[in-house]
Amino acid sequence: MASPKRPVKSPRVKLSNTDATKRDAKAVLSGRSKKSWVIRLLPFLGPAFIASIAYVDPGNFATNIQGGAQFGYELLWVILGSNLMAMLLQTLSAKLGIATGKNLAEHCRERFPRPVVLIMWVLMELVAMATDLAEFLGAAVALNLLFNLPLWIAGLLTAGITFVILSLERFGFRPLEAVITGFLAVIAFSYVIEMFIGHPDWPAIANSTFIPRFTNSESILLGAGILGATVMPHAIFLHSALTQGRVVVKKPEQLKRLFHFEIIDVVIAMVIASSVNAAMLITSAAAFHTVGQSVGTLQQAYLTLQPLLGRAAGVVFGVALLASGLSSSSVGTMAGQVIMQGFLHFHIPPWIRRIVTIIPSLIVIFIGLDPTRTLVISQVVLSFGLPFAVIPLVLFTSDKFLMGVLVNKPLTTLLASLCAAMILTLNIFLIYQTFFGK
Repeated sequence: MASPKRPVKSPRVKLSNTDATKRDAKAVLSGRSKKSWVIRLLPFLGPAFIASIAYVDPGNFATNIQGGAQFGYELLWVILGSNLMAMLLQTLSAKLGIATGKNLAEHCRERFPRPVVLIMWVLMELVAMATDLAEFLGAAVALNLLFNLPLWIAGLLTAGITFVILSLERFGFRPLEAVITGFLAVIAFSYVIEMFIGHPDWPAIANSTFIPRFTNSESILLGAGILGATVMPHAIFLHSALTQGRVVVKKPEQLKRLFHFEIIDVVIAMVIASSVNAAMLITSAAAFHTVGQSVGTLQQAYLTLQPLLGRAAGVVFGVALLASGLSSSSVGTMAGQVIMQGFLHFHIPPWIRRIVTIIPSLIVIFIGLDPTRTLVISQVVLSFGLPFAVIPLVLFTSDKFLMGVLVNKPLTTLLASLCAAMILTLNIFLIYQTFFGK
């Protein structure tokens, strides 16, 4: 039987910054590098920053703003817990790619029965579409708010910009990582400004961060949306692909050292993402909840921030939303490629996938659905897709034969299993509330 064709890869440029990065990384892992610790760390930073963009996408804006406006600081503990779970799961995903040289979707294709693989692929494609819908709408709404463009024109402009961003991949992974990290920096800096303009209640913040509680079914729905917007199934699939061939080593001690650096990458990126998410909710609570202002849409948040906190606050909000939408839309397209390529061993050019994923978003725009409510619902859809990423991830990373020296420790497997159980429990409760609750 003929061996399956390998996925088409972007051409590499001789002596590109990608090659230089790999060379520097291997020098560090082999112990030959004499540079300072910070300089030695730099070649390993990047994969988690790309994945972390999924944790500050426009879906987060929608759920965090509504959560803060309706319930004040109450749901901060959900953000903290979700980001701790995300940090653990992204670490396991990165480890799977490092240890095996294959991503999560490829392992699913090889180890599960064909019908199961096809069902998982369909589910993950739906998740990817829900993700792309949120990201695309977020960028379009931001362009509409900042430049008063019609939503459909803003949507087409968003698609064009993401084409340009994705085209950077042909020059190696460093240019793309630099652009995505730059977007993350813009989002983070914007919300540092927003948070301090709003003068939040810091004692109330400290109290709400560590005391779990829900007020009613609507707070549970928003909590599930925050979870779905934070622990992202497509980011779990993507992260294992970002590390699977970035730096290839075989010796056990080098694998452990490489994983150690990747943990640092994950921690830095996820702490930034977590802080941004918390700042979104804190800003919304300080600006809207404390004065009894109801905010149901991103447009209302933009317009209402200006009289409450000044015009600069509205502009900064719009810039952060635009950076979030453009970067996460690009990352979402990358994740969709990984999902299709991994489950089906089938590759299509990113620009074709980008065109296909534009269609649901443009339909939402043209038929006049509320973009913000659509964003929130899309994040709940993501939470339902999580078990299909988390459970296989825990199974594979707990396999000694597959993982070798990087196999999960028993405590790691226990914690990851608890994460999966919590996600399943919340989803079952949401189904009950949606269809049988009063």
